[in-house]
Amino acid sequence: MRTDSSPGTLPAREHLPATAAGTPVLDVVIPVYNEEKDLRRCVLRLREHLARTFPYAFRVTIADNASTDGTPLIAAELAARHPDVTSVRLERKGRGRALRTVWSASDAPVLAYMDVDLSTDLNALLPLVAPLISGHSDLAIGSRLSRTSRVVRGPKREFISRAYNLILRGSLQARFSDAQCGFKAIRREVARALLPLVEDTGWFFDTEMLVLAERAGLRIHEVPVDWVDDPDSTVRIVRTATEDLKGVWRVGRALTTGSLPLDRLARPFGDDPRDREITDVPKGLARQLVGFCVVGGLSTLFYLLLYSLFRQFGGSQAANALALLLSALANTAANRRLTFGVRGRGGAVRHQAQGLVVFAIGLALTSGSLAALNAATAGPAHSTEIAVLVVANLAATVLRFLLFRAWVFPDRRDPAPAPVLAPAVPAALSEPTTISTGDPR
Repeated sequence: MRTDSSPGTLPAREHLPATAAGTPVLDVVIPVYNEEKDLRRCVLRLREHLARTFPYAFRVTIADNASTDGTPLIAAELAARHPDVTSVRLERKGRGRALRTVWSASDAPVLAYMDVDLSTDLNALLPLVAPLISGHSDLAIGSRLSRTSRVVRGPKREFISRAYNLILRGSLQARFSDAQCGFKAIRREVARALLPLVEDTGWFFDTEMLVLAERAGLRIHEVPVDWVDDPDSTVRIVRTATEDLKGVWRVGRALTTGSLPLDRLARPFGDDPRDREITDVPKGLARQLVGFCVVGGLSTLFYLLLYSLFRQFGGSQAANALALLLSALANTAANRRLTFGVRGRGGAVRHQAQGLVVFAIGLALTSGSLAALNAATAGPAHSTEIAVLVVANLAATVLRFLLFRAWVFPDRRDPAPAPVLAPAVPAALSEPTTISTGDPR
């Protein structure tokens, strides 16, 4: 089995060698912003757990995100008192910015982070980093959505978390189960190749890092965790969700255009061929259904907004036709790439033409429903029109998926696989600039 690497690619995974004296094997980063109340207690608890259970040298790094309270003083005090604790001060906020800064400068071969509230049970820390130390995996994440996880949190956060991960599965074909759990680890050589490709500096940093790693064929290890929600969390859910959706759109567009040099993250062929089987075409009816439903839900919202806007300037039939036409064009384009994995411009015009035929069927259903409503009720209320259109669109959606799958985007792959060609050697990856944070002690 060949294990040598080509220029610009990651080397084959190996068990981490012994580090030099004084160099930790694990660097656990704790990003904080105005956490003077909990910082000391949580850091001491984490140190005690690592000293008792972790068989290698470790470091705890406090990454202060421009705190304005007593957090910097407490962090400096902890770093001065404990040789295995250090602190880094950043003058700008952003969890992703803090992780990028510390991880890029760290000399530890395994890098991790966790939230300061220690919502995740620390007994999962060793299972999280063990596959990275052994060379089995490239990244590791804690999952609150595993069947064996035990989670205590409110229904609102539970719904948002599951809905967000469903969106990732449908739009970006993500296979990992929990993008936003504040409990992750990564091998240093992977971080140095991956971080220059990650644009986000806030809460979407985790998701973008995982999506790019998965698309490059890197192995992500998931650990079921026990997790208790922090009722005093300062995370703004609505704002964070909005920024995350913007990030999903940006990353999806970059993957569609092929602008990301993911070959930089490739492991040498033969390291584990199963990790390289990241295909452009989503496999399986279930995966396509999820993608189609996500795209359909967003398209329906887009359609209803357009209809409500156009309805102010014209009749219901004209507003419905124009709104349905524009949303149908957007729906076909999104399903073409995200649901059925069709890349490039080849066949795009034909697909849109076929999509317009499907649109005509949907128009007939929705327009017929409106005509029936107007015949049954004189001057129906706007809310009634919306309700009827939603029902009609649901019926049209089922038919649209069947036509898309069987006629517009059929699976025309040859039954016999084509010979695998040797990949081109990518350009050498220049070493990313390391930001030295210094030791505040």
